[in-house]
Amino acid sequence: MSLQYSKIGSVGVLVEAQSAQQSLVSLDLPELRALFEREHLLVLRGFRSFERVDAFTEYCELWGEISLWPFGKVLELVEQKQPEDHIFDSNYVPLHWDGMYRPEVPEIQIFHCVSAPGENAGGRTTFSNTAIAYARASETDRARWAGVRGVYERKMEFYHSKSVAPIVTKHPTRGYTVMRYCEPPKEGDSAFINHPLFSFEGIPESETREFTQSMKKALYDPANFYAHEWKTGDVVLSDNHTLLHGREAFVSGSPRHLRRVHVLGKPALKNPHLEFHQ
Repeated sequence: MSLQYSKIGSVGVLVEAQSAQQSLVSLDLPELRALFEREHLLVLRGFRSFERVDAFTEYCELWGEISLWPFGKVLELVEQKQPEDHIFDSNYVPLHWDGMYRPEVPEIQIFHCVSAPGENAGGRTTFSNTAIAYARASETDRARWAGVRGVYERKMEFYHSKSVAPIVTKHPTRGYTVMRYCEPPKEGDSAFINHPLFSFEGIPESETREFTQSMKKALYDPANFYAHEWKTGDVVLSDNHTLLHGREAFVSGSPRHLRRVHVLGKPALKNPHLEFHQ
């Protein structure tokens, strides 16, 4: 039976279970992977949820080799009482790509919503399809972005790394144009925990604001942007080589709990932008 799905916004597709007892394993994986490669973002909703963490990782391993972190295979994305980094806060997270500070860059992110934040509590995960954003950009913007490199340095519990990446580049295996960009935090936001260091090469400092504004306009254009409102049990797969992602702020104390796994490509992509990693 062919997969039944519907478009969600301008980016990605939604696949819904036929019953609450249907498992994700029942879906034809080659067909699902083909859909993912074409659409870059899959939302799988209403399927029988994973009762154990290892059941979730076992499903993720069907997609490929899982990238191991110091904490293991699964990152528990839940607000901490005294966070030392913004990913464990209730504040927003700017658009970025995962693995930019790691020796290997994952191909796929797989999220599982253990507990949704609740109605009107915020906390949507944001996605921007950079291939569409670049294709729709004006010649003026493309010329502005050409030759610009982002210089990013970040220190947290799991690493201290520096990455230098061109804004405009090619998808590592499929060859089409994508953009690699770590969006700067909002200027003057004193509540943003563990602010990364960043600068941009290949552009006069006087033009940096105009550059970042053009990137914001392009990446948040509704034609290539989607904000996912979580429901408990949702599983979302994102193409980390094509999309950027972030998070909207949510009400502190909300029961928002996601689990995230990184799946490597075959072969695993060695990070071409990494200058140092500790």
